Amino acid sequence: MPYTSRLDTLNMAGTLTRPAYDAPGDLYGLPGPAGDQQGRVLVTGATGFAGSAMLRALVGGGYKVRALVRDRSHARALELAGVEVAVGNMKDSASLTRALRDVSTVYHFASIFRQVGLPDEEFRVVNVEGPSRLIIAASSAAVGRVVHISTVGVHGDIEHPPANESSPFSPGDVYQRTKLEGEQQAVATAERLGVPLTVVRPAPMYGPRDLRLLKMFKGVAHRRFPILGRGDALFSMVHIDDLIEGVRMAGESPSAVGRTYIIGSDEFMSLNALVNLIAEEAGVKPLGLHLPVWPFYAAGALCEAVCEPLNIEPPIYRRRVAFFTKSRAFDISRARAELGYEPKVSLREGVRSTLAWYRAAGWI
Repeated sequence: MPYTSRLDTLNMAGTLTRPAYDAPGDLYGLPGPAGDQQGRVLVTGATGFAGSAMLRALVGGGYKVRALVRDRSHARALELAGVEVAVGNMKDSASLTRALRDVSTVYHFASIFRQVGLPDEEFRVVNVEGPSRLIIAASSAAVGRVVHISTVGVHGDIEHPPANESSPFSPGDVYQRTKLEGEQQAVATAERLGVPLTVVRPAPMYGPRDLRLLKMFKGVAHRRFPILGRGDALFSMVHIDDLIEGVRMAGESPSAVGRTYIIGSDEFMSLNALVNLIAEEAGVKPLGLHLPVWPFYAAGALCEAVCEPLNIEPPIYRRRVAFFTKSRAFDISRARAELGYEPKVSLREGVRSTLAWYRAAGWI
């Protein structure tokens, strides 16, 4: 039987849930309703990769769960799986107030990721103002804890890897800049209002259902993934199971109030080594092709200049070229020491299971 993660479930036929969904709960791999733990939990960004994984973990653990969604028509599977649905968004304070009624803990995953055609102001409204708006509403509702999900991208290119929570900030685009501003404003707002807040910066996440790193896995598995540059930049990822467990710990540890944690893996390797590992688990020979960086970076700049004013998705971005040259390795010592966080999924196991899921789902 194909691999399923600790947060995955099987459908009623006993086979792995795939992207075409009909059965109750299949859309998010959710188990059926379970017994209740104390306190109601709200998850924002509940239909995204990480937010839906958080829902699966909470429902499976017997928590009373409420999901904040923008469109109820997209949440039928959640309701059938026993998740209470609240309709609202990060721009609407009244909807946040309604969603927070009788909530003890909030896991705030909602944000705008990189999208062509969106003005910078839209990123600011959701990624910068949204967290503070949520915290203000949480203050009125006497919520016991808010966990704000930021990103390690606030650190940008890591000059002296591995980076920790105190490493310099160097956001590289509007998404990372607004995530950093949102994190800083959230901390200031929580301190002003006395709302217990914990900030989590996830490392690049991967696992079943992930789309962001699918292109790399697919390219390597089909021997169509050339490396730009030397491939010696360090890279680390966190499996979605480990990330969600770390987020839960951050939301439940009394000592985590007022603290910021990088949640990642204790394994990092060069991009060359990572590609070789994916190829080995995919059962193929690595492509082994290295191309110079500068022509692609120049092409990315030109494509962005031409396509973005026309709201056309550029075929290549400078940030995608930078993926091959910027180090992304992180130190999880603080989460280990203060939360008791320990990654359980080794990189090899995670790569193997993710490839298995992609193949079973027909994505590779």
